[in-house]
Amino acid sequence: MILNQDAAARKSEIEEKLKQEQETLSFIRENLEKSDQLTKGMVSILSSFESRLMQLENSIIPVHKQTENLQRLQDNVEKTLYSLDHVISYYHVAKETDKIIREGPTGRLEEYLFCIARIQKAVDFFQDNNPDSPDLNTVKARFEKGKELLEAEFRSLLARYSKPVPPILILDLIGGDDDLETQEEVTLEHLPEAVLQDIICISGWLVEYGRNQDFMNVYFQIRSNQLDRSIKGLKEHFRKSSSSSGAVYSPAVQNKRKETPTKKPPKRPGTIRKAQNLLKQYSQHGLDGKRGVSNFTPIEGKDDVLDIEIDSYIHCISAFVKLAQSEYQLLTEIIPEHHQKKTFDSLIQEALDSLMLEGENIVSAARRAIARHDYSAVLAIFPILKHLKQTKPEFDQVLQGTAASTKNKLPTLITSMETTGAKALEEFADSIKNDPDKEYNMPKDGTVHELTSNAILFLQQLLDFQETAGAMLASQETSSSANSYSSEFSRKLLSTYICKVLGNLQLNLLSKSKVYEDTALSAIFLHNNYNYILKSLQKSELIQLVSVTQKKAESSYRELIEQQIQTYQRSWFKVIEYLTDRNMPVFQPGVKLKDKERQMIKDKFKGFNDGLEELCKIQKVWAIPDKEQRDAIRQAQKKIVTEAYRAFLQRFANISFTKNPEKYHKYKPEQVEDMIEKLFDTSA
Repeated sequence: MILNQDAAARKSEIEEKLKQEQETLSFIRENLEKSDQLTKGMVSILSSFESRLMQLENSIIPVHKQTENLQRLQDNVEKTLYSLDHVISYYHVAKETDKIIREGPTGRLEEYLFCIARIQKAVDFFQDNNPDSPDLNTVKARFEKGKELLEAEFRSLLARYSKPVPPILILDLIGGDDDLETQEEVTLEHLPEAVLQDIICISGWLVEYGRNQDFMNVYFQIRSNQLDRSIKGLKEHFRKSSSSSGAVYSPAVQNKRKETPTKKPPKRPGTIRKAQNLLKQYSQHGLDGKRGVSNFTPIEGKDDVLDIEIDSYIHCISAFVKLAQSEYQLLTEIIPEHHQKKTFDSLIQEALDSLMLEGENIVSAARRAIARHDYSAVLAIFPILKHLKQTKPEFDQVLQGTAASTKNKLPTLITSMETTGAKALEEFADSIKNDPDKEYNMPKDGTVHELTSNAILFLQQLLDFQETAGAMLASQETSSSANSYSSEFSRKLLSTYICKVLGNLQLNLLSKSKVYEDTALSAIFLHNNYNYILKSLQKSELIQLVSVTQKKAESSYRELIEQQIQTYQRSWFKVIEYLTDRNMPVFQPGVKLKDKERQMIKDKFKGFNDGLEELCKIQKVWAIPDKEQRDAIRQAQKKIVTEAYRAFLQRFANISFTKNPEKYHKYKPEQVEDMIEKLFDTSA
């Protein structure tokens, strides 16, 4: 019973669900039918719309195509009109630019270049489109005229504004005073900035459009002339200023000097004037101020002129380097890069050749002087050669990229100077050795010979140029050691050279001393000269140079001096001999003397007195310029003579050998000392 109820309920439930599903199916069918209807309606609408679009397209496309054709025709007309206007404008270029071209670019370069550009375009047009047109010749002629005027403007601007650099500005540029602690940097403005920009602009146009390189020749000719004039102006300024004031300084240096008025002018290297002045000093005064015998009389005016020339040349070399550097900087802004080195090479030739020629003239003058045996003239080469060597690295840097012939000019001059200098040094050493022993040229008082003072002073000048002189001598050497140890080797060569000169001088002095008949005067002569040499070596750095190869030079000269003092002292032996007891009997006080014995004593006194008087008379006019040596020799001689004389007087004090003792006993020991004290004193 229960199962039937469940089945009935289940069936009822299923039927209910079936009913619901049928209702849902019925709803879906209705919706599908509605959708189909809507779809059919939409299809109908779309079909109608498509039909209408096709109708519209069929009517619009022909209109569009017609409009497009019309637009194209309009564009073609406009382009044709524009092209016609453009072409027609080329036919008017010559007329429109005629006035500007004729008047030139001065004062309106930008406008002028714009006109030139129009003309150039016209030329290109006619060449491409109508090469037979007479208008082509017209615009070509106008273009060439414009180019010529641009070239003329380039030349005019460059020539008008290129001025020689003022000498005082050059002196500032090269640093006129190395002693100043601070040196303001000096820059050169060769051309005003606006002018420079115009020149750069014209240069660029000529290179790019003018296809012209002639302006580069114009450039180097004008700038070369200004460079040469700048250096010549400095030289002339140097001469005028030096002749009027004796010194050349720029305003910047002068202003700084006002702050330090006690500061001395910068020391220049030793030159002929320095050597000549020293020679003059020593010729007029001995070591203690007494007059010597040298007849060396330098011509001061000539020396001053030569000194000015040397200083001027040295300054001009430095000026060339600085100005050339500045010229190259200017050139790089104006001249195309691949033409810069060649143009610069041409630009500097005139000034460089002038300097090299002047240097060769100095060398030639030195050679002529050497041929005349005037070896002091070679001193002019030393400061110049020293400066050239110091400047050479900077010189080489400036000339970098120039032709080999240009680069070799300075080394050739340096080699020429070294060869000439080395020859002069060697010939000077030989001249010292071979100087003739002329009796009339020998000092009558036995003082320092002119040859000695000249030789020492010449050697002293080498101290300022040790490296230069050593390099001169080394340049003539071919040994491998010259290359391996250049500095040390050069110093040894210079030391060897100085020792050679001193050795030659010693041999010559020894030969000259034989001219004197009196061996004592000969000894005084050698003593004075040896002493002068030693003192001169000690007062300068020469002794350090000599000691490089001769360690015992000082002691050797002291031995020579002592030997001559001993030789001189032997001149008194004959006088002192009268004061000895040799060949004299022993006399007893109070014992009457024989006539022979009395005469022996009288002869002793007379011989001493006469010998003393004669020696003092002769030696009084001799000279020993060195006060220390003079006093020492006097003291030694006084001691020897007066001790012997006192002993002599004491032996014969109580012996009566004459009725007139005052006739023989003429001098007291103190008087003898006074007489010896007056030796070597021409003023006494």
